[in-house]
Amino acid sequence: MAKSMRKVRVGAVVRTNQDKTAIVEMVWKQRHRLYRKQMRRVARFYVHDPENQCRLGDTVRIEETRRISKNKHWRLMEILERKQIAEVRPIDLETDVAPEMTQPRILAAEARAEATAAEASEEPESEVVEEEAAEEPGAEEKTPEDEAAEDEPAADEPQEDEAEDDEPQQNDTEADESSDSEELDEQEKEE
Repeated sequence: MAKSMRKVRVGAVVRTNQDKTAIVEMVWKQRHRLYRKQMRRVARFYVHDPENQCRLGDTVRIEETRRISKNKHWRLMEILERKQIAEVRPIDLETDVAPEMTQPRILAAEARAEATAAEASEEPESEVVEEEAAEEPGAEEKTPEDEAAEDEPAADEPQEDEAEDDEPQQNDTEADESSDSEELDEQEKEE
C-alpha cells in the first residue's frame, strides 16, 4: 500500500492486556439520516505496539498498515498525550473515605460491642460509689429491717392516696372524651 494512501486515526487506548498489542477506541458523532438525531459511533482498532509503550487512557496516533494478525492491521505512530494515573487504587479510596457505606454490618457490630463494654464498665462504678459512701465517717449503715420498713407504707396511714388516684383517672377519661368530640366537630366543619 502506498504511504500516501494510508489512513491515520487519533484515539484513546482502552486496553493493553495483550503483549505488543493495544486496543484504541475512536469515538465520533454522526447524524441519523431519517431521524436527524446525533448518534455516538465507536470504532475499535487493534494496534501493533512492539515496545508496549501505550498505557490506559493515552491519546495516540495510529496508521493503517499490512495485516499483522487476524485482527491487527494498524500500528502505533506516536503517543500524543499521556494520561495521568492516580497512585491510589479505587479500593483504597473506598475504604478510607466511606467505611460506613462499605461495611455497615461490621460497624453496627462494633457499635454494639462498644455499648455492651460501656454498660459493663458502668456497673463497677456504681458499686464503687456505694462503697465510698459506706466508708465516709458519720454515714449511718442501714440494716435490712430498716430498708424493708422504708419500702412498705405505714399501716397507721389511711388509704386515701389510692382513692385520690382513682378520681383523676376518671377526670382524665372525661377530658379525653370531650377532646375527641371537639376533634370530630372540627373535622365536620372542614368537610
